[in-house]
Amino acid sequence: MTPTGMRMLMLIDDEPAQQRLVSALAARAGWRTIFANDSETAIAMLGTRDGMMLDVVLLDHNMPSVEALALIREIKARRHKLPILMLTPVSDVGMAVDAMRAGATDFLVKPIAPERLLAALDVATSDTLSPGELRPLTEKLSAPLRFEEIVGSTPRFRTAMAVAAKAARARPPVLIEGDPGVGKEMVAEAIHAASPRAKRPLVTVNCAALPANLIRSHLFGHEKGAFAGAFTRHIGKIADADGGTLFLDDVQVLPLEAQIGLLGFINTGFVRPAGARMTLGADVRVIAAVNGRLEDSVKTGRFDPILAQKLAAFQLVIPTLHERSADIPALARHLLARICSQPGLRDLGLTDSALALLSGYSWPGNVRQLQNVLFRAAVLCEGDALTAADFPHIANQANRQSFREVARIQHQAGVTLYLPDGNIRPLEDIEADVIRLAIGQYRGRMTEVARRLGIGRSTLYRKLTDLGISEVA
Repeated sequence: MTPTGMRMLMLIDDEPAQQRLVSALAARAGWRTIFANDSETAIAMLGTRDGMMLDVVLLDHNMPSVEALALIREIKARRHKLPILMLTPVSDVGMAVDAMRAGATDFLVKPIAPERLLAALDVATSDTLSPGELRPLTEKLSAPLRFEEIVGSTPRFRTAMAVAAKAARARPPVLIEGDPGVGKEMVAEAIHAASPRAKRPLVTVNCAALPANLIRSHLFGHEKGAFAGAFTRHIGKIADADGGTLFLDDVQVLPLEAQIGLLGFINTGFVRPAGARMTLGADVRVIAAVNGRLEDSVKTGRFDPILAQKLAAFQLVIPTLHERSADIPALARHLLARICSQPGLRDLGLTDSALALLSGYSWPGNVRQLQNVLFRAAVLCEGDALTAADFPHIANQANRQSFREVARIQHQAGVTLYLPDGNIRPLEDIEADVIRLAIGQYRGRMTEVARRLGIGRSTLYRKLTDLGISEVA
C-alpha cells in the first residue's frame, strides 16, 4: 500500500489495451497499477520502491505456460505472502489449476468482468482471509445447478428451496436473504434455469463492487455526454437482461437514487437512461440478494420500504452451513465430485477422518468457504483420497475439542462407510455394522430390531449366522 493509502497492483502483461482496461477498472476502487511487460521486468520491479509496496500481482496468461509457472514460483520464493491472481482464457482452466499448484492465489477468466476483478482484488487483500484459503476461485468452475442437484436435507434449507422452486415458475421479484457464502447466487441461478426465461440471459450485478456514483448508470445506462466522462453511449444491465433475469447481489447497498429508479422499473417495466429523452421498455425478472436481512436496512432508513416490499414478492432465507451441519458430509462429496470434473484434476475420495474434520468445523464462510477449501485440497492432493491432513488450515482453526467430540460420536454411534484409502467398504461389512448398531440401540430386543430394520425375525437370525454376529453385539 502506498503512503497515501492507495493499494498497489502490478499487472504483468505486454498488451497496451489490456493494461488500460485493468488500470481503469482498478482505479475505480482506489487501486494504483504499475506494469511489467515480461518476467524479467516483473522480478526486477519487486525490489523497487513501488515493488516493495505491492498488495497484489495480476498475471495475464499470454506467455508460455512453463515461463508463467516459473514466474509464479519465483515471485512466491521472493515474496511468499504476496497474492498472485492469474488471468486465463475460459478454454484453459487446466493451466489455472497448474498455476494454483505453483502458488497462485486465485484466477479470473477472460474476458474480465469488472465486478469479478474488483471482488477478487478485495478478497486477496482482505485481513479476514484465512491462510491459504482460495476465494472466490471456484465460482468460475461450476456450471449452474438445477434444483434437483442442490444438496441439503435439513428442514429450513428444504423450505427455502421449496419457495425458490415455486418462485421459478412465476414472474414477480424474488428476495434471497442469508449470510455471505451461503449460496445465494447459486439459488438465483437455479431459479433462472428452472424458469421460462432459462434460454435468455441471466445478468449478474454485484452492487457492492461498484462505486456508488456509477451504479445508476451501470443499471439503467446513459447517453453520450450525459455527465462528465460519458464519452460514449452505455447500455445498462437492465437492457442487457431483456427477456431474462437480472440478479442484484448485495442489493442493500444501492444508493437511494438507484433504489428509486429500480422501483420505477419494477412498477412500469420502463427505464430512462441518464441523458435520454425517452424511456426504454425491458422484460426483466428481478432477483435480489441481501447479506443478512433487508428489513434491517429498512429500519435504519438506508433502504426504501416500498422497494423492499416489492422485491419480497417471493422471500426465502438460506440458513448458514453451521445451522445445517448434518448436510456437510453429503455436500462435501457432491462439491468434490464437481470440482474433480474440472480440467487438470482427477477423481478423489473423502476419508472418514476428513469428513469428521469438515463436519466439526463452524464454517464462517459457509458453502463458498467449504467449496474453496475442497478445491485447494484437491489441487494439492497427491493421494487417491482427501484425508484430514489435506486440510491443515481448517485443522488449525477448528476447536480441537469439538473435533475430538465429533469423531468420538461418529465412532461410537455411526457406521463407517469408507476405507482409509477413500474407497467404499464392502456392503456385507456395512450391513453387519448396521445390525450391531441396531442390537445395541434396542438393547438386544430382537423383535424390535427386526421391526426397525424392516425385516422378519427369521431373516434377521439368518443374517446373524451368516455374518457371525452375536445377539449381544
